[in-house]
Amino acid sequence: MRSVLIQDETTLPEEGRQAGVAEALVTATDVTRRYGVEGDVCVRALRGVSLDVGAGKLTAVMGPSGSGKSTLMHILAGLDRPNEGEVTIAGTDITELGDTELTKLRREHIGFIFQFFNLLPMLTAEENVVLPLKLAGEKPDREWIRELTSKVGLSDRLKHRPSELSGGQQQRVAIARALVGRPTVMFADEPTGNLDSQTSAEILELLRDSVSTLGQTTVMVTHDAHAAAIADRVLFLADGLIVKDLGSSTSHEILEAMEEVSRP
Repeated sequence: MRSVLIQDETTLPEEGRQAGVAEALVTATDVTRRYGVEGDVCVRALRGVSLDVGAGKLTAVMGPSGSGKSTLMHILAGLDRPNEGEVTIAGTDITELGDTELTKLRREHIGFIFQFFNLLPMLTAEENVVLPLKLAGEKPDREWIRELTSKVGLSDRLKHRPSELSGGQQQRVAIARALVGRPTVMFADEPTGNLDSQTSAEILELLRDSVSTLGQTTVMVTHDAHAAAIADRVLFLADGLIVKDLGSSTSHEILEAMEEVSRP
């Protein structure tokens, strides 16, 4: 198990810093986010976060409630804007983009998996999967759709609407939808938070497989140590700062780290 404080870059070996920069697809530099006006009612969700997300890796983000992990994910995915700092995706500074440009970048580079699936109830599973391509004006690659839906275990459920699918099947649709455009990076916000333990294990195996076999760079926010244990790297936030950075770790090691960062 590896542990460093990533806020202080000098704690990393020189060769590690160079490798991280060379492989980074998503970077954040001194990102801050405040909600409300200055003073007692101002909430400082992020207080100068810097990180690199390595290509072809699964990075988990954990932290106590209110630590800023969901805010960080939304800013990295271009769903929210920082007050200060810079975020780049595939070399593009997204904090400098207008709304139209940012929407286009999200369509081209970002896949997103939500805790509550966010499927359109009037569409079939297959129609939900290909929806991002339709919105982008792209023609679906039928061979890729067949390969993808088979990989996520949906081949026999493509004509079913969300109401006819189990929670696990709906999340499989959401994962296929996030992957269909072959995004630069996929973000998963508590992807197993609404599922039972057996179904959660299946979804986590699917997420891990998308990284291992498709090379899909993935960032996952989770409160579950078992979920974080599939990651190549686990970042811990507390009070709007990244306070611990672990490599691939067991759920026991992750729980110990969570206890440490949650102490007052």
